[in-house]
Amino acid sequence: MAEEIILLDFWPSMFGMKVRIALAEKGLKYERKEEDLLNKSPLLLEMNPIHKKVPVLIHNGKPICESQIIVQYIDEVWKDKSPLLPSDPYERAKARFWADYIDKKLHLLGGKLWRTKGEEQEASKKEYLECLKLLEEELGDKPYFGGENFGFVDLTLMPYFSWLHVFEIATNFSVEVERPKLITWSKRCMERDSVSTSLPDHQKLYDFFLQLKKWHGIE
Repeated sequence: MAEEIILLDFWPSMFGMKVRIALAEKGLKYERKEEDLLNKSPLLLEMNPIHKKVPVLIHNGKPICESQIIVQYIDEVWKDKSPLLPSDPYERAKARFWADYIDKKLHLLGGKLWRTKGEEQEASKKEYLECLKLLEEELGDKPYFGGENFGFVDLTLMPYFSWLHVFEIATNFSVEVERPKLITWSKRCMERDSVSTSLPDHQKLYDFFLQLKKWHGIE
């Protein structure tokens, strides 16, 4: 019996991008259903009645919610190809720590960057760059966060770099100048088909961002 894999998704979602990369790394075929978050589908409300958010992975009729949990589920179920988490318990715990740090800190700070102005925005930029500095130090001279192999922390961070181009244009700063090692790392990641095919076009994302600002009444 063939496995049924469905992903409920919204194309600009950093959390959805993460799951798309994980599925691509495993070489899995799946059906992707685009959600309208202003008019959520009955399927989304049925499969994620608690948070009513994307992404949701539906595997043989059973829903898995929250992107980090979904990625770990994918890695456990399809463990024979392209492991995403290290086998060593300590290294695995460390990877989970950094992925959690990225989702909590960068997501919050990214929102602050485009919702604020003046001194408040400058303070947010500084905090954002400090956060990236910590990540750059953790990366060190390794090709990927886990060492020689692309993995859990890399696929968690790359969607934020997709949005980073938008923030740089919108708030006039350059990560390439401030954190060059991370830019080199991101370019290395983009050479992977799993990443390049899972992230949206920069111009399309920027156009969506302008629409998002209008929705929030931000000039």
